Amino acid sequence: MKKTIGTALAAAALMGIVAASPARAAYPERPVKVVVAFTAGGTTDKLTRSTSEHLSQALKQSFIVENRPGAGGNIGTEYVVRSDPDGYTLIVDSVGPIAVNPSLTKLSYDPLTDLVPIVQIATVPNVLVVPPELPVKTFDEFLEYAKTKKSLNYGSTGVGTSSHLASHLLMQQLGAKDATHVPYKGADAINDLIAGRLDFMFATVPSVMGQIRAGKLRPLALSTKQRLASLPDLPTVAEKGFPDFDAGSWFGFFAPKNTPQEVVTTINKGVNDALPSLKEAMLSEGAIAVGGSPDAFDKFTHAEYEKWKKIVEQLGPNAQ
Repeated sequence: MKKTIGTALAAAALMGIVAASPARAAYPERPVKVVVAFTAGGTTDKLTRSTSEHLSQALKQSFIVENRPGAGGNIGTEYVVRSDPDGYTLIVDSVGPIAVNPSLTKLSYDPLTDLVPIVQIATVPNVLVVPPELPVKTFDEFLEYAKTKKSLNYGSTGVGTSSHLASHLLMQQLGAKDATHVPYKGADAINDLIAGRLDFMFATVPSVMGQIRAGKLRPLALSTKQRLASLPDLPTVAEKGFPDFDAGSWFGFFAPKNTPQEVVTTINKGVNDALPSLKEAMLSEGAIAVGGSPDAFDKFTHAEYEKWKKIVEQLGPNAQ
């Protein structure tokens, strides 16, 4: 009898301890840092800020965007790879740091395995833009100009980014071997292009749509195989005699390896819920909303890696 009473008392005491223990708060219970591996004002930055704002509203917690540019996105990407996998340091990354740079340069980490894909935000075409002072008004005129003009120079948002490789691929196919690549940490290249210090650039459409509408930059062609609804009259490079040319960008949320599944699920749902309200605004600026599952994004990033690996191998040392 005493044993039964003792057992009952012990069980009651244990239940009291459990009841007294505070319930684990749902993620996120404090501000979340969202890293951008490029400078402010570019497409990565814009998409990160718009989706982070919606996440802040939906999850009742601050999502603070922090720019860590440099080395074609590698600096910010490695920072997140080395961060605690607790869900409070995330990154919105793009094709260059994830799918191109592993084949382009020796990294101390592998973005395909050291980061967890959460959700793809959007795909974004690159657009070939020139300053109005350049004596070309169409893509055909640009081709002739590039074939005859010596010492052309072009900007990019960094070595290994799609803006870099798109220009390099086009110059290679034209035989314009004297073209000089001038890499920047991010969207700063656009300012030098507008000022006429660069001859041309493949830039993500959202990063230059305002300048195109204001007449500060002239668009000549899109880097993807499909035309864009917000620039319906603009041809693609593929339809102008380069059928295999396809060099677009994409953007999505990633977390450090071993981040809890709860975090992945919460951010994935939050972004997917936000995209319908962002879709029209994104499309008007040249970005196409995607969304989807973490598994679909994981498969997509690996396919992109294989695609760009072949391109980098074809370019060889000149890819730098």
